Amino acid sequence: MSVWDDLQGQPAVVAQLRQAAGGDGLTHAWLFTGPPGSGRSNAAKAFAAALNCDQDDVSLRGCGECAACLTILGETHSDVAFVRTEKVTITIDEARELVSTAGNRPSSARWRIIVVEDADRMAERTTNVLLKAIEEPTPRTIWMLCAPSPADVLVTIRSRCRAVALRLPPAADVAALLVKRDGVDPAVAERAARAAQSHVGIARRLARDPEARERRLETVRFPLGLRGVTAAVLMAEKLVKIATEEANSSNDERDAAEKAALLATLGAPESGTLPPAMRGQVKQLEDDQKRRAKRSVTDSLDRTLTDLLSFYRDVMIIQMGNAVELVNVELRSELVEFARQSSAETTLARMDAINQARKRITTSNVAPLLAIESMAASLI
Repeated sequence: MSVWDDLQGQPAVVAQLRQAAGGDGLTHAWLFTGPPGSGRSNAAKAFAAALNCDQDDVSLRGCGECAACLTILGETHSDVAFVRTEKVTITIDEARELVSTAGNRPSSARWRIIVVEDADRMAERTTNVLLKAIEEPTPRTIWMLCAPSPADVLVTIRSRCRAVALRLPPAADVAALLVKRDGVDPAVAERAARAAQSHVGIARRLARDPEARERRLETVRFPLGLRGVTAAVLMAEKLVKIATEEANSSNDERDAAEKAALLATLGAPESGTLPPAMRGQVKQLEDDQKRRAKRSVTDSLDRTLTDLLSFYRDVMIIQMGNAVELVNVELRSELVEFARQSSAETTLARMDAINQARKRITTSNVAPLLAIESMAASLI
């Protein structure tokens, strides 16, 4: 076992980080970039574990079996902080707290490490709070920032970080990981990895949840029944419903558990009205949960549109001569017929409409249903 085992299809990245963990090329700030599903946060976590591994022999750092490796991989190590947000952005107060934490010397490990998994979700004013801490680092502190691309981070920040660029691993490598790590049936793993377009997290969800696979297939098949404006409106409503139900299914149970844990921590009475001080804290939690729910629906809808996009991607591949493997192999005959009825230019325009809808949903305050209805009308 090794901390690098989950970084499938990233040999260059593993080699770079292994070398740095051994002391060759180590610096105080790192920027991990790569498309969603490439494993940038997993790479940062593995690197943090290797840096603080209990092994004295530098060639063995990142063993994955010592106490330091296990606690860091489990995100319970006192000297390694993982920062991610389930809201729209990381707030400036959260950034100030990070700077304060980074100023402390490690209590037991070689390094105090701050892993910011959503560095792209910081406004410029918030990012500037981190700038001085990264420009003038505290001894024994290492920053690891994760973002989809270097352009998603302020140039003043990225110019002070060493770049680690990840790519989406081949689907075969993702399938092998699912079989090895999660015990998934090889045929199911292969299908899930291909359907997820090598996104490790989504592939794992599809492999373990038959209902998720059915929801995805329903989404991908929507264009086959798209006949007229009425069908487009109905498709839009269904897409939003699928995304909302998927997001809510994971949020409801977690929200209830968080509220119960907070009430237990506060020593709240089992019945009756809460004291004013407790009501304020519960209200804050509920507000945070509402913001998280909004982002969850947005993220789920974006994944749903990505699945829809894979249909037209396959159509384009067929129209261009089948140069690469299809994502939705099980729909090949239907895809071939659909491709025969349109041109590559039309397919490209439809793909642009889907990407425009994704951009509107994730970067503006437009109502999701309106954005999807507009997109669906462009697909007729």
